[in-house]
Amino acid sequence: MAEKSQDLKRVGECLYRNANKAYFALIKVSGKQIKRSLKTDDPAIAKRRLAELRSKAQRLHGSAKQNIRFGELADVWLETIKPSLKPKSWDRRRVAIVGLRPFFNGTTMKSLGYSQIDDWHRRRGVNLSPRSYNIELESLKMLLRYACERGILLDNYAEKYKRRKQSKNVPDIPSRNDFFKLVTGLRASPKAVASGAADMVEFLAYSGTRVGEAREVSFCDINFDKRMLLITGGELGTKNNEQRTIPLFPDLRKLFQRMFEENPNRKPNSKLFPILSPRGAMRNACERMGLQNFTVHSLRHFFASNAIECGINFKVIADWLGHSDGGVWVARTYSHLRSEFGAEMAEKMSFTVAEGG
Repeated sequence: MAEKSQDLKRVGECLYRNANKAYFALIKVSGKQIKRSLKTDDPAIAKRRLAELRSKAQRLHGSAKQNIRFGELADVWLETIKPSLKPKSWDRRRVAIVGLRPFFNGTTMKSLGYSQIDDWHRRRGVNLSPRSYNIELESLKMLLRYACERGILLDNYAEKYKRRKQSKNVPDIPSRNDFFKLVTGLRASPKAVASGAADMVEFLAYSGTRVGEAREVSFCDINFDKRMLLITGGELGTKNNEQRTIPLFPDLRKLFQRMFEENPNRKPNSKLFPILSPRGAMRNACERMGLQNFTVHSLRHFFASNAIECGINFKVIADWLGHSDGGVWVARTYSHLRSEFGAEMAEKMSFTVAEGG
């Protein structure tokens, strides 16, 4: 009868090998037997990995928090990461833990294994969108990694679970005609004008800034002499925590000049806009003007698409938008626009020698 591949033969202290010559470790920690594949058929590598496993196991046995439960560790982890994250990013992790708690809350970390994670994956995963699933999975991996680093957990079983593929959302981008109608509708609304919503919509479209960055711009951030605008993001900072400057593009410069004329008694440190967001005003204007419901983020896409149609380099656009990827995101998101624009420009190419030339 052929020898089964999982029939193990002892070849050293705590070291075993199966019929396929693959090495396994079999050790005891606090009376609990631990069996692990060392994922090699090389004896030298197997011995090294066995030593590493023993070291991890001994550290686990000596941990003062070996009986800590999932909910307790999750609370500690959330407080640990809080200083290094923006409030919105931290809240995303907090919400993910809320979703994970019902499946793990009463479980001690040392007993958390595949069965519990698979239970979450099967029962919770089917009810989540790919994006929400990925956030919860990523948060679980981070928490278990934290436990492993502190000797509370031997293995991070969540690492074997893969992210789900998220469908690529095609952004809703206003055409120039759509944008003109939107601004017309806002300017025709006394409430949108008085609240600053009309000005803020134009600012977002002409600058490409995020709404959170726009609400933090002060009059002193505008430099007419150098024709530059400083984007700081205020106390919370920008998305990548880096300040940037963008040019005072012609339409942006005209908007500022009009705002300065309308508010001659402004204080240098006062905010440019008195509102947090023009979402409501935009929604009302779109409805009145028969437009689809464009969002504030649509205006950022509008800025980027116009920059591409002007033939501006992707890296330059990325710098204006506050991306640090050298233009990769811009190229991936707007490649269809570049193709359409390129086809249009190609028709202007000519190699014909002019008569008399």
